[in-house]
Amino acid sequence: MAEVATFATSDQLLVVIDPVARRADGEAVRIAKDVLSAGATAKVCLPDGPEEFDRVLARRGTRRPVVVGDDRALLRAVSLLHRRRELAGCVLSMVPVGGGLSLAGALGVPTGTVAAARAVLDGVERRMDMLVDDSDGVVLDALRIPPVHGAVTEEESGVPGRPWLRNCQSLVRTLVPARPAREPSVPGPGPSRLRVEVDGVMLVDLDQPVAAVSVSAEGAGAATVEVRPASVGAEASPLRAAGRTVTVSGADFHYRADAVVSGPVRRRTWTVWEDAWGLTVPVTS
Repeated sequence: MAEVATFATSDQLLVVIDPVARRADGEAVRIAKDVLSAGATAKVCLPDGPEEFDRVLARRGTRRPVVVGDDRALLRAVSLLHRRRELAGCVLSMVPVGGGLSLAGALGVPTGTVAAARAVLDGVERRMDMLVDDSDGVVLDALRIPPVHGAVTEEESGVPGRPWLRNCQSLVRTLVPARPAREPSVPGPGPSRLRVEVDGVMLVDLDQPVAAVSVSAEGAGAATVEVRPASVGAEASPLRAAGRTVTVSGADFHYRADAVVSGPVRRRTWTVWEDAWGLTVPVTS
């Protein structure tokens, strides 16, 4: 990671307020708008759904985009700009508002509303690597196989598509009598038979069950890979490697990329894109 530029408060901002954030914490949204509007020329947009969110961001012109929302809103913005191949030339800023903010915190964004808004105005651009898979999906922080408990599915998350689905499902639950619980669609943690290759070199093969695989892009154009073998008796030591490409294959598997669970797939390759995107963070002392 590298901090490469500071910003002037004379910059024009496009403040895109995610509808989920407005419902989750209207007071925090109001504070964010007040701080940003007082410190810069800001155009505030209140999209009603994901399609309008994408349309507003795509038509930002020369304004610097500021996402007011949770981790999923940030992922939606990055995914859109990546698909349009505009991410490299665009610096994103974020004011975290909502329930899921662990990704924002991991990336160095303050989770307090005022501190985050001040960082938008006075912070620096930090260039960061990201992982891009062979279906053009992005990973900003880390991915894990199998998914950890509590992650949301791709359909629920709205990345790339449909955050309104959760609201519809919630409404249906209030109107339809409860039914017996179904088995979860995403399997919980357990040993898997997976082949993991790093830059074409086998790290683990199908004959060795694994308990977990984690991959993260930690800078310098390389991904860090850790495989934890399924232990019998004494705990097995993890296998580690680093490289630019990581391929996982085997029986159908789900994976969690940042806050989103995807799959099932039988094969997926992730490639590190070095310094692929920029995010505004506070100036370090």
